[in-house]
Amino acid sequence: MRWHQKTVEDVIEELNTSLKGLSSEEAQKRLLEYGPNELKEKEKRTIFMMFLDQFKDFMILVLIAAAIISGIVGDAVDTIAIIIIVLLNAVIGFVQEYRAEKAMAALKKMAAHTALLLRSGEHTNIPASELVPGDIVLLEAGKVVPADMRLTEAVQLKAEEAALTGESVPVEKHAKALHDGKLPIGDRKNIVYKGTAISYGRGAGIVVATGMNTELGKIATMLQEEEEVKTPLQKRLTTFGKNLAFAVLAICAVVFAIGVFRGESALLMLLTAISLAVAAIPEALPAVITISLALGAKKLIKQNALIRKLPAVETLGSVTYICSDKTGTLTLNKMTVEEVYLDRKIVRSEELGVRSEEYNSVLLTPHSEFFTALALSNDAQKDASGVIIGDPTETALYAIAKENGFNKSELEKEHPRVAEIPFDSDRKCMTTFQKTGIREKGLVVGENITELRSPTANPQPLVSFTKGAMDVLLEKADNILTSEGIKPIDHNEIMQKNARMAADGLRVLGIAVRNWDALPDDISPENVETGLTVLGLVGIMDPPREEAKEAVSLCKTAGIVPVMITGDHPITAMAIARRLGIIEDGSKTVITGRELERLSMEEFEEKVDHLRVYARVAPEQKLKIIKALQDRGQFVAMTGDGVNDAPALKRADIGVAMGITGTDVSKEAAHMILLDDNFATIVKAVKEGRRIFDNIRKFIKYTMTSNSGEIWTIFLAPFFGLPIPLLPIHILWINLVTDGLPGLALAAEPADKGVMSRPPRHPKENIFAHGLGTHIIWVGLLMGFVSLFTQAWSIKTGHAHWQTMVFTVLCLSQMGHVLAIRSDRESLFSQGLFSNKPLLGAFALTFVLQMATIYVPFLNPIFKTEPLTFAELMFTLVLASVVFIAVEIEKLLLKRRKITS
Repeated sequence: MRWHQKTVEDVIEELNTSLKGLSSEEAQKRLLEYGPNELKEKEKRTIFMMFLDQFKDFMILVLIAAAIISGIVGDAVDTIAIIIIVLLNAVIGFVQEYRAEKAMAALKKMAAHTALLLRSGEHTNIPASELVPGDIVLLEAGKVVPADMRLTEAVQLKAEEAALTGESVPVEKHAKALHDGKLPIGDRKNIVYKGTAISYGRGAGIVVATGMNTELGKIATMLQEEEEVKTPLQKRLTTFGKNLAFAVLAICAVVFAIGVFRGESALLMLLTAISLAVAAIPEALPAVITISLALGAKKLIKQNALIRKLPAVETLGSVTYICSDKTGTLTLNKMTVEEVYLDRKIVRSEELGVRSEEYNSVLLTPHSEFFTALALSNDAQKDASGVIIGDPTETALYAIAKENGFNKSELEKEHPRVAEIPFDSDRKCMTTFQKTGIREKGLVVGENITELRSPTANPQPLVSFTKGAMDVLLEKADNILTSEGIKPIDHNEIMQKNARMAADGLRVLGIAVRNWDALPDDISPENVETGLTVLGLVGIMDPPREEAKEAVSLCKTAGIVPVMITGDHPITAMAIARRLGIIEDGSKTVITGRELERLSMEEFEEKVDHLRVYARVAPEQKLKIIKALQDRGQFVAMTGDGVNDAPALKRADIGVAMGITGTDVSKEAAHMILLDDNFATIVKAVKEGRRIFDNIRKFIKYTMTSNSGEIWTIFLAPFFGLPIPLLPIHILWINLVTDGLPGLALAAEPADKGVMSRPPRHPKENIFAHGLGTHIIWVGLLMGFVSLFTQAWSIKTGHAHWQTMVFTVLCLSQMGHVLAIRSDRESLFSQGLFSNKPLLGAFALTFVLQMATIYVPFLNPIFKTEPLTFAELMFTLVLASVVFIAVEIEKLLLKRRKITS
């Protein structure tokens, strides 16, 4: 029902009510029919089921299977380690999911608790949950609107709707019918919405929707229906886990079959195959991921980004689109005077260079009159802490006047306000009356006044300042003040300057003056706002953040598309977008909310790749934008601060809520909160996300290459006529000491150079892309061949310790490998050994532990090892370094190939 199009009389007839309200009996009937005025929640999962759901992930199931097998083999240490990792992962997942459920609770908090209404003409207070369509509710400043209402009366009524519509300033309301059927909710000035607040004035309205039928209720429905999408890492790891499980089972079956076929003990081969299976599963992977994400989240807090859902840290690295609100995120969220039209010239505010001392000695300068008017015809004030408070436009005028030496508090002492005609949306202007006076060096305001009249003897001379929309002001003005005196006004010239300033995205206001011998008896707009003298024009804008421009440029370098979404006018949006570099001059990449509404999803998806600015967009349309981009294979970060941003924030790959201006609902639905509401912070978070994914990928490269080396060593030995080179205890030990601490230490690896100079990973890109799979195979084969060469040479030359030598070569080869893969391009020597101290410590500890298994006597029988001679140890160390040298050569060749290409 389009209530905003109906007259008050039509609404009363439609809802079968009256301006005296419903009777108590009728209200009770309707309460049974429509239900309570409350937001309903869908049935929740129990806490126990929420916890159990954490074990459904395929990778977790593979790890549980590995734990059971380890227990059967008798490797209690591995079993306990895996169980701890699985439980830790489940607890973290549970906590994040449980917190996400709070978004609905935060939404319910916004509802009013009580309502003042008319029942059978009598004023009465009732619980807001008992309101029904047709009730007449009374509104006043400070009250929360208890239901969606069509206004019947509005006396200077303003509503704070930022949380619902994204409108940053209070919206002036009226009770007249509106004729446009497709108005977005923010432009329905005769409707007030459940959960918003009355900031000024008073009014009354007819309840037209309650509970889940309100705009707030529709958001609650979307919030509960909208499912979160899986992160890129979750998707990749699910695929990786499945493929790995099948590959490991197949390889182990082949190893077992070949061993038995060659005459090895079936029990030994079974234990070897099972040990190989346990070793091949990277059980430390969830721990590495969790620690990497946690460390990243901790680091991001210092950069003003609070991560609410841990997987979001990595997802940031996959982002291909950042859809950002304009106000406060790309801009300062502070209206500022950018240009003024003064003395028939447009001047940038920073070029004014006005000092009040210069003008106090000169009568009737355009500058002094203009800035005095800006300071006095203004309701903004400074609070005790020195912050300017008031309407955003008025604070901008207050600030520019003060910057140029015209301090409102000082001026008001000499020129107090004596009367005013408040702003209203029909006239589009406001007028104030001030007493005139003389400063030491001359007149500050007033025309042709040579002396002050005594207030007791004669009426006090006054000046009135009128400010408002320039087209309206021109109809009321006869003259313009210039440095050459008062001249007849040239309407065409003024409108041309007005249009030029507006084309730059500025909100243009005119300011005019009129002098009075005394306060008129008839203070009506018709009598007062005529015969004005224009002082100048002022162009106001919420300017872009300096750091946002740099961040947009960095986005483009990193292959990320920055997109602006705003409820503002298209011209303003385009002006800001051009200044930030989001769009290039002349490019038609803007769409309005109305145009978007007319497009079907299929038509929109054809255009969405080329659009960079969405203007006059209602927050609920963000959901359409996200879905269209995701359908096109993009990974989207979306910012929002309002209540009906919440479904979009939840649906986005990364929902980013505003920490300063954001509502509790948006924060609970988001993955990340910007503590400084700054676009540049998102870009910093993207860089951290890329670093984290790179480090997770390095761990997979390291652990899977190590596992590959172990598999090749055991798998290929029979083909060279060699006995089984490693015992189950050797495989499990290597798996324990090499996968654990060194792998975890990779999480601390700093970001690679140029991490933000490459395009984002394709969202569907395989985890083994960019040569990772090839590296795992060839380096694993190299490890296998080096180990088998050690075995063959040792047996041929009669070294009885050949198994200990193979065990040591394979273990230390993996340590050389972890040092070499810290970067895909940079040599370890250019990176510096000490640039990742945790990894260096893990390397040293692993080396010491491996030496202990060889040289500590009581460990020899446990690990089936024997002490090596010095020559044998040197031989194993030389062979173990082959892998490190080979990978360093690979990096050098790749770097040279990149330079030549």
